[in-house]
Amino acid sequence: MEPPPRTSIVRFGTYEIAVPSGDLRKSGVRIKVQQQPLRLLEILLERPGEVVTREELRSRIWPNESFGDFDQAVNVAVAKLRVALGDSATNPRFIETLPRRGYRFIADGSVIKQSANALDLGRFSSSASDEPEPEVPGTSRPESPSRQRAWKALSVAFLLLVLILTVGLLVWKSRQPASSVSASPVRSLAVLPLENLSNSSQDYFADGMTDELITNLAQISALRVISRTSVMQYKGVRKPLGQIANALNVDAIVEGTVLRSGNQVRITAQLIQAPADKHLWAQSYEGDVRDSLALQNKVARAIAERIRITLTPHEQARLENVKLVNSEAHENYLKGRYFWNKRTVDDFKKAADYFHQAIRSDPDYPLPYTGLADIDQVSDRPQLARQEVQKALALDDQLAEAHTSLARLLYSFDRDWEGAEREFKRALEIDHNYAPARHWYSMYLALEGRKEQALAEAEKACELDPLSAIVGANLAKILQEQGQYDRAIGQARKTLDLEPNSAVTRAVLGIAYHDKHMYAEAISEFKKALQLGGPPEEVRGLLGYTFAVSGDRVDAEKIIAELEAVFPAHTRAALDLAVVFAGLGDKEATLNWLEKAQQAHVTDMIGIGRDPHFGEVRGDRRFQVLLQRAGAPN
Repeated sequence: MEPPPRTSIVRFGTYEIAVPSGDLRKSGVRIKVQQQPLRLLEILLERPGEVVTREELRSRIWPNESFGDFDQAVNVAVAKLRVALGDSATNPRFIETLPRRGYRFIADGSVIKQSANALDLGRFSSSASDEPEPEVPGTSRPESPSRQRAWKALSVAFLLLVLILTVGLLVWKSRQPASSVSASPVRSLAVLPLENLSNSSQDYFADGMTDELITNLAQISALRVISRTSVMQYKGVRKPLGQIANALNVDAIVEGTVLRSGNQVRITAQLIQAPADKHLWAQSYEGDVRDSLALQNKVARAIAERIRITLTPHEQARLENVKLVNSEAHENYLKGRYFWNKRTVDDFKKAADYFHQAIRSDPDYPLPYTGLADIDQVSDRPQLARQEVQKALALDDQLAEAHTSLARLLYSFDRDWEGAEREFKRALEIDHNYAPARHWYSMYLALEGRKEQALAEAEKACELDPLSAIVGANLAKILQEQGQYDRAIGQARKTLDLEPNSAVTRAVLGIAYHDKHMYAEAISEFKKALQLGGPPEEVRGLLGYTFAVSGDRVDAEKIIAELEAVFPAHTRAALDLAVVFAGLGDKEATLNWLEKAQQAHVTDMIGIGRDPHFGEVRGDRRFQVLLQRAGAPN
């Protein structure tokens, strides 16, 4: 529907409103509505199908209200208008609420009176208008009643023709492909956290639905879909969508709501093109909670169709074929992931409990096994993690998460470099948007010395997860390892702008400063990393090495004493002691501590072959033997 002229009558459904007089009628019967709700409706009708922000409504209707009073006033006005129109907030026919943004008039309609000079059907006339108009001297007499009836019949026929043509045009437009709606193709998008419209205890369910929608869309090879880590930072945040799209570098934003009542679930989603803030598509889906996975697939397919993305036969099959899942098992899995994502020791325990409950409910449900594998891998329990990954893949070999976990196990613990690469590639075949696979693959490639490929994968990971401190720090580290120190420093600072308390980013920035011989700056960053809870042995090793090469032997020896005090309880300290002694130029002590680290099976020994700290001992026969024992690439 085009916006109505300044003087017009607009019809939508069984309702008509005269603009700007504000006379609202239903089937010809006048409806009493207060001035502010009517004014709100008129503003929405000025831009049908487009978002009218709450800020615009405030400036035009309530310019003198405080923010608190305005919030109450607009909520009351919208509620009164919905009552007058028989509309519903949860299932709107006319006025749609866009959380955190504003409102939109979504119904089809038509303008049936174009201007003050256009033919008038008289539907909005007052009772006084039925009286005959007085004659004005010097004017011609009115036409005869029969002639007036003829003109009126002709006018009605003409207006009916206009209405038919208008409706036909609206139908034609609605059936046009997405390219006619949007001149700019959508090739990247972000799914913002779905808003939980149920009680707060259902947050895990809304977050789980967000994760699954991201996973489904990420399987579409023609799309770049932003990772969960980055989008979850916008949970509960009220920012303009254009600003969010710019920060995430995407063409479009998907946002929506989840409402759960008992065993019924309703998912509402909409697609907004950025930066024009143009609404492309919206739809609601309802079903039993057991059908929630199928509902998510429907949303993903609808978005793909709307932006004219061609699905491969494999992608089409995955979105159409949804395996039935035990609802209790699925719910416990969602709760497990909810606590896993909090990344604390206590929450890991809660997550593991829920994953185990999910497996007890349905032993053939593969996803809880991937959750347990993630916990066991970060908790340094590789054998358990291996069993869980293999169980998950035996149940479903199309899980990118499981293939990525297996790849990490193969090179970190088995030193099976070929097998690890095969699993990384398999994970990316299944889900090319899976940022953790890109992230870990880049580190694997860096260990192998494949610099260009490592950088390419690190950059892709950063594109998919632009707000992740870990991903951003890894990109900075790979730039540093390639001697691009200024770029590394720039990337680290950019990451710190997003997350100033990232210990790992502080440590990487310190390494880059060290490589530029900016020792004071490096020492400052290493100390900040320790204060922020960075890995104490590793950061102490870097700090001690910098003290040593900068000529501060006293502080270097203090670090040595601190590291020796925690060994062998903390086996990693052996590798870090080797780093500090390398800085002091003590080759014998360096090799001795490297041998102790190897005997203690320190996982990070796989990286010593390309570690610049050990340049002075690299040619030593004992070092070469250690490389072979560690299974590290040369």
